[in-house]
Amino acid sequence: MRLFLTSAALLAGCLSLPAQQGFRTVDEKTPTEEASPAEEEMVIPRGTRVPLMLLNSVSTKHAAPGDLVYLESVYPVVVAGRVVIPPGTYVSGSVTRSKRPGKVKGKGELYLRFEQMILPNGVIRDLVGRVGALDGRSPESFDREEGRIQSEGSAGRDARTVGESTAAGASIGVIAGAASGSTGMGLGIGSAAGAAAGLAGVLLTRGPDAILERGAQLDMVLDRDLGFTEDELTFENALRSPGGTSNIGPGPDPNRNRRNQSNGRFGRRFPL
Repeated sequence: MRLFLTSAALLAGCLSLPAQQGFRTVDEKTPTEEASPAEEEMVIPRGTRVPLMLLNSVSTKHAAPGDLVYLESVYPVVVAGRVVIPPGTYVSGSVTRSKRPGKVKGKGELYLRFEQMILPNGVIRDLVGRVGALDGRSPESFDREEGRIQSEGSAGRDARTVGESTAAGASIGVIAGAASGSTGMGLGIGSAAGAAAGLAGVLLTRGPDAILERGAQLDMVLDRDLGFTEDELTFENALRSPGGTSNIGPGPDPNRNRRNQSNGRFGRRFPL
């Protein structure tokens, strides 16, 4: 009986051996099941500057928070010897704050932020960016720390307006005083009237608005890293000139505000 039990145990062990040999634990892998290496990512680091050109104009006279701004890159951005943002890349952003200049004091102010990028091959990325530099032709000033774009001041033109109106009033007063035999009195009255008219014009007129004109160039600074895979950074003719840029417009005019203020009798315009 003992010999029978021993033989039965041996037979059962032989029958179970193939099944055990065919069983593979979870940790075992065949060569074809090896994990593929992760696709390498190219990172555009925070602080990178991207030169852009405006495709639409923005002015404190019309802009409101939330209004969209459209731009296009004009020069390639290179990281580790490779073009990662070619010319012709589109960037969109929005106005975060717009303040009109006051009638007596205060300047126009604009604040922008950048939010999305579309590469020429159609790859889209959300981003966080700010203005890092403003076109040197623009009469507006730029505060790098606050990101504030500010219009020109009007103190010099206000003084010139009052002076011109005073001189004009004095001339009229001299003529009227000479006709009545009181040249000195006419001069004083005319000067006072001219000065009052010039001052009234200054008090009723806003200063220059802050304007970013179509074709103006500025730098966008990235405020966080931007990552792309190898496939997303495959471009054809990456350094080609962006289409339509040559017809975008001349950009900002440094004498814009001076020319605008030349309308009117005393060199002052009275906008709404």
